[in-house]
Amino acid sequence: MGLLYHNHHHRLASVMCFLIAAIPLVQSEDSIYDHLRQFGLPAGLLPKGITDFTIDPSDGRFQVNLPQPCNAKFENQVHYDFNVTGTLSPGQIGELSGVSAQELFLWFPVKGIHVDVPSSGLIYFDVGVVDKQFSLSLFESPPDCAAVDPNDPEFSCRPEKEGGLQLESQTESGKICCNGGQENGLRAAS
Repeated sequence: MGLLYHNHHHRLASVMCFLIAAIPLVQSEDSIYDHLRQFGLPAGLLPKGITDFTIDPSDGRFQVNLPQPCNAKFENQVHYDFNVTGTLSPGQIGELSGVSAQELFLWFPVKGIHVDVPSSGLIYFDVGVVDKQFSLSLFESPPDCAAVDPNDPEFSCRPEKEGGLQLESQTESGKICCNGGQENGLRAAS
């Protein structure tokens, strides 16, 4: 009897282990754009064609992986790095990294995005010192995104991971990037 009980218990444990191991393999068929919409955000906050992403439904943390950095044009240029991460919550993305927005010659890291009362038709990009206001209609559908070569000297003038802003200026010897972030210094980009 003890042997029969042991074999039955062993089979039951094996079946349970198989079922538990199979659960993470089940993936949602929702796209990252579907997840944005579920949180009351427009799908056009991220570029067209994203298929490689992860999202933790328990806390809204997500990561989008792009094949290469790219720029999209709204009212201003928006730059997307190889990886874009953040936390989704109703009407906003917090702890955002991997996105920057250009205003004249300045590149500002976008730290968060939130939709005002949806009926207002406004969306705000948090660039640290100020919120940049845009029309929500600009972000209705995912934009085309022009690939950027990470070895391109202009690419090297984008904000660093730590944040900050950069001003680029042409000189005879090359491009000078003024980093207004944590380093508060100048660096040359050749």
